[in-house]
Amino acid sequence: MTSAVTDQALLYPSPLKEFWQAFAHNKGAVGGLAFMLLILICALFAPWLAPHDPSEQFRDFLLTPPAWLEGGQAQFLLGTDELGRDLLSRLIHGARLSLLIGLSSVVLSLLPGVLLGLVAGFFPRLLGPAIMRLMDIMLALPALLLAVAIVAILGPGLINTVIAIAVVSLPSYVRLTRAAVLSELTRDYVTAAQLAGAGPMRLMFVSVLPNCMAPLIVQATLSFSSAILDAAALGFLGLGVQPPTPEWGTMLASARDYIERAWWVVSLPGLTILLSVLAINLMGDGLRDALDPRLKNVQ
Repeated sequence: MTSAVTDQALLYPSPLKEFWQAFAHNKGAVGGLAFMLLILICALFAPWLAPHDPSEQFRDFLLTPPAWLEGGQAQFLLGTDELGRDLLSRLIHGARLSLLIGLSSVVLSLLPGVLLGLVAGFFPRLLGPAIMRLMDIMLALPALLLAVAIVAILGPGLINTVIAIAVVSLPSYVRLTRAAVLSELTRDYVTAAQLAGAGPMRLMFVSVLPNCMAPLIVQATLSFSSAILDAAALGFLGLGVQPPTPEWGTMLASARDYIERAWWVVSLPGLTILLSVLAINLMGDGLRDALDPRLKNVQ
C-alpha cells in the first residue's frame, strides 16, 4: 500500500512541486527570484542593514568615491552623494519605497481591472462596449504622459504617484481579463454550472475567475517592474516622491548634474533600477513558462 502511494506521488507530483519544477527550468527566472529576494530582505530590514541614516549628511565627505576607488572611505562602501549622504544606505531604504510603490499600484489596478474585465466579459452587449471604449481612450495616451498629467493634477507625492501608476496600468488588466473570460465562457464547465443553477456572481468569481488567474499573475509581475520604472521616471521629473526621501528616481534626478565628476551618484541608482526591472521581467518569463500548460508540454 505504501509503495503504491509512493509510486502515485512520483507519477503525479503536487501542483506546487510541479510549478517549481517548471519555474526552476528557467535559470534566468531563478536568478531573478534570488535577486528580488535580496532586494526584499534589504527593504524589510533596511533600518538594521543600512550602515547610516539615509538622510544623515557628512559634510566632510561630499561626493566621496566608493571604497575600492582612490580617495574612498571604508565607512562609505558605495560612496556618498552631493550632500555627503551614504549611497548604500539610501539605496537600501529606496528599495523599501520602490517595492511599496510597485506593490500598492499593482493591487490598486489589479482589483478594479479584474472586476471591470469580468463585467465586460459577462455583459458584452450591455456594459462591455462602454468599458472597452474607455480603456481604448486610456491606451491611446502614452502611459508616462498620462501618469504625468495625473500627478500634475493631484500634486506630487507618494500617494498620488501610486494612484497615477495604478490608473495607467488599469487598461491592461481589463483587456486581459475580458479576453480570458470570453475564452472561458465557451467551456463545458461553465455550461454545466449554468445548468446546475449557478447565478452570475457565482459564475464570475467561483467558476470563471480562478481559471483566468494564470495570465493575470504574469501580467501583475510585469506590471510590478513597469511600476518601478514609472515611479523612477516621475521621481526623475520631480513629480514623484519628493526629496529628501530616498527613492531611486529622485536620487537620479538630484545627481544628474554631477555625472561627469562623480559617476557613482548616477550610475549606482540607475544600475539598481536596471537590475531590479530585469530581475522582475525574468521572473515574469518563468511564471509564464510555469503557468502555461502549452509551454509545459514543450519543455
